Amino acid sequence: MRKSVSITDEHVFEKIFLIRNQKVLLDAHIAKLYGIETKRLKEAVKRNQSRFPKDFIVLNKKEFANLRSQFATSSWGGDRYSPMAFTEQGVAMLSSVINTERAIAVNIQIMRAFTKMRQMIFSYKELLKRIEKLEDLDLKKADHIRNIYDMIKELLEPSIRNRGQIGFKISGK
Repeated sequence: MRKSVSITDEHVFEKIFLIRNQKVLLDAHIAKLYGIETKRLKEAVKRNQSRFPKDFIVLNKKEFANLRSQFATSSWGGDRYSPMAFTEQGVAMLSSVINTERAIAVNIQIMRAFTKMRQMIFSYKELLKRIEKLEDLDLKKADHIRNIYDMIKELLEPSIRNRGQIGFKISGK
């Protein structure tokens, strides 16, 4: 009987990053969800490299440096090795190399979260199409519909131009 693991979709969603237009999960996050050390996860992947083509694991040195700066890890602490970033297919393949009850249960939940994410994106896109049709039909209400359209579009493609500066400001410089 499979052990029940309770991880919310939101918990998985917040661990998903967009790198090169691909949704990925980092090795450290997956290892934590599996209840194993990141080192063990990396060892399992290296022992089974033929199961993980390059498009299942994506991260180059520049992206690693960017992630390191986002997570504020120093060169003397934190991860010293480039993390692995697993696409949905890579996460699915992990269940064949890390065969613990918990890892299998977590993988099932991660796959369901990816599916739910795709369904949500599809629903938003369908809604945008319908609003565009309405906008063409009723010019009197076009401004209201355009506002709704802009709000939904912002949800799909968040604007970063409205954000304030992050970090400390040094006066006098």
